[in-house]
Amino acid sequence: DVLDPERLIQCPYNKHHRIRASRFPYHLVKCRKSYPEVAKELATCPFNARHLVPRADLSDHIMKCNDKGILEQDIVNQSSGFQREQMNAVSTWQAPPCEEDWET
Repeated sequence: DVLDPERLIQCPYNKHHRIRASRFPYHLVKCRKSYPEVAKELATCPFNARHLVPRADLSDHIMKCNDKGILEQDIVNQSSGFQREQMNAVSTWQAPPCEEDWET
């Protein structure tokens, strides 16, 4: 989709609908309302909301979904970036002045 926003994608609600990739998310919202019975039979992929599959096939789709790898890699990158920031962070905390004299 990102590489070719003009690419035609088949609608999961009505097989006769072919929508440009750039308009596909908007079309899904519209068609979901127009075909509520079909919508009940479809499940949304947790990695990409544009992936609508039959409920029975969702677990198989999740195992094979290409977007799963992208999301997992993004999480790893963010996590390692956070760890690097934590390691490189220099504390600016200073103890408040102490008025106690333990020698007296």
